Amino acid sequence: MDTIRQVAQALESAQRILVITGAGLSADSGLPTYRGLNGLYNGKTEEGIPIEAALSGTMFRHRPDVCWKYLAELGRACLSAQPNAGHEAIAELQRRKSECWVLTQNIDGFHRRAGSPMDRVIEIHGEMGPLFCSACEAGNIPVADKIGHSLPPRCDRCGGVLRPPVVLFEEALPARAVSTLMQQNATGYDVVLLIGTTASFPYVIEPALQTLTNGGFVAEINPTMTDLSASVTVRLQKRAVDVLSIILSHMSD
Repeated sequence: MDTIRQVAQALESAQRILVITGAGLSADSGLPTYRGLNGLYNGKTEEGIPIEAALSGTMFRHRPDVCWKYLAELGRACLSAQPNAGHEAIAELQRRKSECWVLTQNIDGFHRRAGSPMDRVIEIHGEMGPLFCSACEAGNIPVADKIGHSLPPRCDRCGGVLRPPVVLFEEALPARAVSTLMQQNATGYDVVLLIGTTASFPYVIEPALQTLTNGGFVAEINPTMTDLSASVTVRLQKRAVDVLSIILSHMSD
């Protein structure tokens, strides 16, 4: 049996599914990846500092203009791009499978825009918008209204620096997202799909390895090798945009 049919069969028979998505999924929408080939985090910024330092909580507090220079780049990229066929296929999988969850490292909001049910999407790094004030906490401020003006963007109410609800480097993951993920991990999964992620974080590695330990099925869809490539059940060295819809076509509605 070819690998695409293997993945389709595993998904068909599964009840509990976790789809973990990283920057590679949105790369086909034109967004930058963070690590790997031509990754955003591979080099230094114009200021001569690593991008991790520029996009850190410390930089936001002390030099919000520098932090926002790169947040605005990400924000403009998210606003100008659209979900791709990979996001749409994942949303369709969630429609067919009521216990299919998405854990995403991406901040672009593309799963929501593609139609995934947001009560089954865990945005572990937050989302690029809407913005809120870091001083008075006024919220629901559209990103598009602010990133075209002087940086850092300021609150109309108090003049404080606005920020997106994303996890900057050095900051803790959002408590609600972590709690939801832990609850779902405790129940376990029949299938885990790793899509476009470098699989370098514990919250990605642990559910995958636990599923394998419990006799489940783990598939990786990624053009490049990752830390988990040697351990997964099936590896598709392809882009998600090219194969996810094909996988779904081998499943019944």
